Amino acid sequence: MKEKIAVVTDSTSDLTKEDLEKYGIKSIPLKVIYSDGQYHDRVDITPAEVYESFEREIPTTSMPSPQEIMDVYNELKDEGYTHIISIHISSGLSATYSNCMMVADQIEGIEVEVVDSKMLSKGLGRLVMYTNSLVEKGELSFAEIIKKTEAKKDKIEVFFVVETLKYLKKGGRIGKVSGTIAEFLNIKPIIAIEEEGEYFTFDKVRGRSRSLKKMYSIIKDKIEEGKEYVVDVMNAVAEEEAKGLLDKFKDLKQVKETYFSEISPVMVVHTGPGLIGVVLTEMD
Repeated sequence: MKEKIAVVTDSTSDLTKEDLEKYGIKSIPLKVIYSDGQYHDRVDITPAEVYESFEREIPTTSMPSPQEIMDVYNELKDEGYTHIISIHISSGLSATYSNCMMVADQIEGIEVEVVDSKMLSKGLGRLVMYTNSLVEKGELSFAEIIKKTEAKKDKIEVFFVVETLKYLKKGGRIGKVSGTIAEFLNIKPIIAIEEEGEYFTFDKVRGRSRSLKKMYSIIKDKIEEGKEYVVDVMNAVAEEEAKGLLDKFKDLKQVKETYFSEISPVMVVHTGPGLIGVVLTEMD
């Protein structure tokens, strides 16, 4: 029987509604939770609404429930899909992956492979788009696409700086980033994601302006002659600074494509306003 493969991700991928619809990718929303109710990420709440609520209440977040995941998988099965590649936010940052694994083990009548991206934001988004492009070409089997997806992780890197570490600490997402003394000294860590999928301090710089310059130089140093790259710049209420950084990347000859956007409401909860993130993807 011919394989019919669907690609699934979650709302932390920072793929737009237009991208999801255009390429037929299913996205399962995480949740933003307030004392008086909960909202589905990128569905019925926006990043701006999260920022505006901070003075009143800093919300919490939650992964999709097993039933919500099961509903998406069953819907695809009903549409005639025989296989699903479900790619999600790093297991070191969210239990979304483990919930998907649990559902994949229980569902019958369709084969589901759950992939731990070890990333988030447009790093996850780039991995999802790459996998979907392989599916659309129709030249590889389900197993071959999974193998290439796993290999592609090594070609995508995520870096970011935040205005303050207090939101990462409050949400329990601080990982291996040390904060208290550094904040007192106005040291802004350049944060990346290590092999286990948790945040760690890639470098330390004193002051906001220097941290952005350092992040640019880190990316520039990683770009190799003879290769081509995509650079995504994401932000949370830091549009002007982020656009300035993006313009510098556009001047690099190896950078063939750039993208600019806000991060998702769920991620805003954990970073607070002032985040600027850069995703470097090596093109095939």
